[in-house]
Amino acid sequence: MLTDDMIPDWLQRLGVPGIVDLHVHFMPDRVQQKVWGFFDRVAETGAAPWPVTYRFSDQERVEILRRLGVRAFTTLNYAHRAGMAGWLNDYSRELAATYPAVISSGTFFPEPEVEQVVADALAGGVRVFKVHIQVGNFSPVDDRLTPAWQQIAAAGTPVVIHCGNGPHRGEHTGIGPIRELVERYPELVLVIAHGGLPDYAEFAELAQQHPNVYLDTTMVGTSYMEQLAPIPPDYPETMARLAGKVVLGTDFPTIPYAYAHQLEVLANWGLGDAWLADVLWHTPRRLLGDA
Repeated sequence: MLTDDMIPDWLQRLGVPGIVDLHVHFMPDRVQQKVWGFFDRVAETGAAPWPVTYRFSDQERVEILRRLGVRAFTTLNYAHRAGMAGWLNDYSRELAATYPAVISSGTFFPEPEVEQVVADALAGGVRVFKVHIQVGNFSPVDDRLTPAWQQIAAAGTPVVIHCGNGPHRGEHTGIGPIRELVERYPELVLVIAHGGLPDYAEFAELAQQHPNVYLDTTMVGTSYMEQLAPIPPDYPETMARLAGKVVLGTDFPTIPYAYAHQLEVLANWGLGDAWLADVLWHTPRRLLGDA
C-alpha cells in the first residue's frame, strides 16, 4: 500500500522529478469553508461520509504538497454566479505570486464582463482556467461565452472543465454540450475533469477523436468514487490507448482519503512506468508549455 510518506521514493523509482497536479483547489477562506461545510454534510443526504483529509491553512497545504513531491499545482477556483470571477482570480494571482509552485489559475462566468475578465486574466499570466458547468448551472455553449472561448483558444491556455453528469446531473452537463463546444472551437484545449464521470466511455472517445481534448484522473477509480460511478472493466485499456492525453488530477485538499491513494489506483492499472510518467509529469508540463 502506497502512503503519502512513500511518494517521494516512489517518484524517484518511476524516474520523474516530481508531480504536476492540474486539479488542486485553493480558495479564499470564506469560500473554502463553505465548500468544506458542504462535504461535511454529505452523509446527511444518505451518501457515504466524506471526511476532508487535508483541512489546513493555505501555507500548511502548500508545504504538504511540497513534501509529497508535487512540484506544480493549480488553485482551481470556479465562479457560480456573476461578479465572482474577478475577485477569485485576484486571490489566485496573489497565491501564485507568493508560492512559486502555484500554476496561475483563473475562472470566468457567462456575464457581460466575461470578455474583460478573461482578457485581464490572460494579461496577468493565467496558465489554466477552471469552469464548473454543474455548480455554475450554465451551458458551455452559452453565446455570452463566445469572446471568452475565442480568447482562450487563441492563447492555447488549457481549461479544466467539470462537465460530466456526476456526481450530480445538471441542466447543462453531459457529453452533448461539450461535443458542440469542441466543434465550435476546435483549437480550444479542454481537460475533462474527473474523466467526465460517470460517462467515462463517451468522454474517452471524445479525447481519442480530438487532439485538443484531454482527461484528468481526479477521483477516477478511487475507493470513494467506485461507490458512485465505477469505471468500466476495460477502462485501463482505454487509458492505455489514450497515452499522452491523460493528466493527473486529485481534488486535493477536499478528498476523503490520502493523496497517495489516487496514485496507487493509477499504478494498479498496470499500464507501465512510461504511461504513469506521462500522466504525472510530461503531459501536464506539455499542456502548460513547460516541456
